[in-house]
Amino acid sequence: MKKLFLITLAAMTLLACNNTKTGQPASDPGSIFSTEFDTQFGMPPFDKISFGDFKPAFLKGMEDEAKEIDSIANNPEAPTFENTIAAMDNSGQLLNRVSRVFYGLKGAETNDSIQALAEELSPLMSEHRDNISLNDKLFARIKTLHDDTTNMNLTTEQYRLLDETYKGFVRSGIMLGEAEKTRLREINKELSALTLKFGNNLLKETNDYKLVIDNKEDLAGLPEGVIAAAAETAKNEGQEGKWVFTLQKPSWLPFLQYSEKRDLREKLYKAMFNRGDNDNENDNKKIINDIVNLRIEKAQMLGYKTHADFILDENMAKTPANVYKLLNDVWAYALPQAKKEAAELQAMVDAEGGNFKIESWDWWYYTEKVRQQKYALNEEEIRPYFKMENVREGVFEVANRLYGLNFKKLENVPVYNPEVEAYEVLDADGSHISVFYTDYFPRAGKNAGAWMSSFRGQQILNGENIRPIIYNVGNFTRPTETTPSLLTLDEVETLFHEFGHALHGMLANVTYSGVSGTSVSRDFVELPSQIMEHWAFHPEVLKLYAKHYQTGEIIPDSLIAKIDAASKFNMGFITTEFVAAALLDMDYHTQAEKKTFDVRDFEKKSMAKIGLINEIIPRYRSTYFSHIFSGGYSAGYYAYLWAEVLDADAFQPFVEKGVFDKATATSFRENVLSKGNSDDPMTLYKKYRGAEPNPIYLLKNRGFVQ
Repeated sequence: MKKLFLITLAAMTLLACNNTKTGQPASDPGSIFSTEFDTQFGMPPFDKISFGDFKPAFLKGMEDEAKEIDSIANNPEAPTFENTIAAMDNSGQLLNRVSRVFYGLKGAETNDSIQALAEELSPLMSEHRDNISLNDKLFARIKTLHDDTTNMNLTTEQYRLLDETYKGFVRSGIMLGEAEKTRLREINKELSALTLKFGNNLLKETNDYKLVIDNKEDLAGLPEGVIAAAAETAKNEGQEGKWVFTLQKPSWLPFLQYSEKRDLREKLYKAMFNRGDNDNENDNKKIINDIVNLRIEKAQMLGYKTHADFILDENMAKTPANVYKLLNDVWAYALPQAKKEAAELQAMVDAEGGNFKIESWDWWYYTEKVRQQKYALNEEEIRPYFKMENVREGVFEVANRLYGLNFKKLENVPVYNPEVEAYEVLDADGSHISVFYTDYFPRAGKNAGAWMSSFRGQQILNGENIRPIIYNVGNFTRPTETTPSLLTLDEVETLFHEFGHALHGMLANVTYSGVSGTSVSRDFVELPSQIMEHWAFHPEVLKLYAKHYQTGEIIPDSLIAKIDAASKFNMGFITTEFVAAALLDMDYHTQAEKKTFDVRDFEKKSMAKIGLINEIIPRYRSTYFSHIFSGGYSAGYYAYLWAEVLDADAFQPFVEKGVFDKATATSFRENVLSKGNSDDPMTLYKKYRGAEPNPIYLLKNRGFVQ
């Protein structure tokens, strides 16, 4: 039941609870952000921040960091780790603080003013970053240190930070000639603007479409909870007495699962998968062309054949060939299974007298029927046991039993939206570990998907261990007037997944911010999140948190058995749609020549090449593939599968010794969760596991081998 979700540094947007107005800037530019927030645990004072505070703080932050960098670069003393690398790591505090809040808030509650400011800031921030990474005097100091570390007595973490800093400058173009540097600056500005525009277009496309139903007969097959949610959406849209379905996943997916109206399933699904591909003002095809070609130009300018070669050089996978091998190896198991599943669904259509060949908008509907037929598993029967608050308490309980963590609800603290909740995270000895925010329901101003990030990262500064402020965002089933939020199995798994990312941030315990928390390669960062999924439906864990929202009854063994029996059901589809998207990503980013792409044709040929069956489309079609064209996963969507090799292997000691084995959990915390990027990821993994991962466990988890 593997699900794959996004972690990003640019998430939510701002201040539904009070100050989204376009206010006047503070009298002292950037003043509210100029020092650590004078609040409990340094939490952002959302009740005091107004929109007008942001631009002055960004401008002042860039100015301050530029001065700090200039001071480091022109320091007359010989370069040392402390006066160069550590000084750089600690620079830009104001800019870092305002960026985390602004971009951290940009994804969950955006508006026209915030989007306009983000577009205005984009070239300024790009130029500021380039001014640092292309500073020859600064690099000369870094290179001096990197070229001879023999007498520096560096710790492993310090050497790692030095090496990562050096490579970062080289990969940013410091070795280029002046003309190439000028062109590189232009490319970086263009890419920054284009990726931002891609995401804005997708959000508009998602929000602009509504399937409005005014005939009750068109609700045939839909569960009462789905109907009630659609009625509430309609009421909020000013269409009381009707039913509205949107392109938010908690709305469109249950419609596809249960609606008996095939024409309406087709209409809603096509609206979902044509986002960004409607030849309108929100169309993303030209943007994709520009992004792909600029990435090719940049990679080749830096000495790489393709963008994928450039990206993977810093990941565990290292080369496109290694990624293609992993994806194709799994594809060889997944596609035949998907074809069997399609035949099974077609057989049900035929048995019911349906005179049509199954299409992609039929898959969920008939899959749900087959699942009920084979396993007597009706998700509507299960959902009452997965009240959102109970599931959240479940992940808290797992974290307590594994790592000794305790979560204390923080009352009357400022949040950016009334739906957000905040917790203090305490270690087993009662010491403060982190602050943790949750924001779980879809809104018009929130990007689709689920993610984790931080309003403050962990580091040791001036002898003080600065503890992180972490958040999880999701788009889960909303509560209605009559029922609380009751999660689907996929949503439960998503919540556990994102909480795994949160633990990676919360438990960070290194010295330098540049290697702290989730600052690791894309194909390692998903290990902490995906290993958490293993606890979500473990029978021992279910009995801790899965309680009926009305009666408090613990989920019965009969339902647990059904969940377990069906855990590998539909795995051909789940794996095939994912691998198809990952291969599409790689096909775009292994292009070695700039050209004009027909995006529809490119995608069609990419899928035909691997034999994707017509009944399935890639999990993300090109024009709404935000992971690779708006997020940080270009040539990196494969990372979820690469990390699954790790997580499946990493969970084995818990299988063998017990799901809450303390010694294993302590080792995972000490060697993986707390270490960030302070050492090579495979070195960290082998310290935990004692050996490199065995890929057989991935295939077993997906039911492809026994």
